[in-house]
Amino acid sequence: MTEELEKYILQHIDAEPEHLRRLDRDTHVRLLYARMCSGHLQGRMLKMLVRMINPRLVLELGTYSGYATQCLAEGLLHDEAHVHTIEIEDELEDFISQHLAQSPVRDRITLHIGDAVDILRQLNQQFDLIYIDANKRDYTTYYDLAMAHLRPGGYIIADNTLWDGKVTDPACHDAQTRGIRAFNDRVASDPRVERVILPLRDGLTIIRYSG
Repeated sequence: MTEELEKYILQHIDAEPEHLRRLDRDTHVRLLYARMCSGHLQGRMLKMLVRMINPRLVLELGTYSGYATQCLAEGLLHDEAHVHTIEIEDELEDFISQHLAQSPVRDRITLHIGDAVDILRQLNQQFDLIYIDANKRDYTTYYDLAMAHLRPGGYIIADNTLWDGKVTDPACHDAQTRGIRAFNDRVASDPRVERVILPLRDGLTIIRYSG
């Protein structure tokens, strides 16, 4: 993906909403690891996927600054549809809440701060769509957790599954790369699901649970 091609794509897709443009800028100014923010192209893709899947209950594992969270909520069609998002880093809570308060989809989002296992036990719900974008070392753990809370016919979308191309580099043995490789292998060998990897940004895997 060249800069020229990316610029061309962004000029020919839906515009980035102003509140998300502000969030993206604030993320890059105030937070570490701002590259983790989904951004314009991936945000519009997530909204479109939600429109296509048409879920009533969405779970996000890994909120970060809340950009993807708002895009997921923006795509909801049913009046009662809702996004639950879980972030383990409590230091991000004020930043996330500040921007959610300014969002037109704030009433469709519930932010949970803490460990996903504990929070999901309390929610005791099955989800139609689960978006995984958390610690890459633990992706297989998140996958197992997601499958336990996904209804038959539901979808998992996992971000960063090509990990800057490191998944195919035999010289890369860091914990994050190993975690993504293990996740990809687990999904590829799981007979319960259909799966496809999109080479969008850092890799986006779409998984359908057949049940």
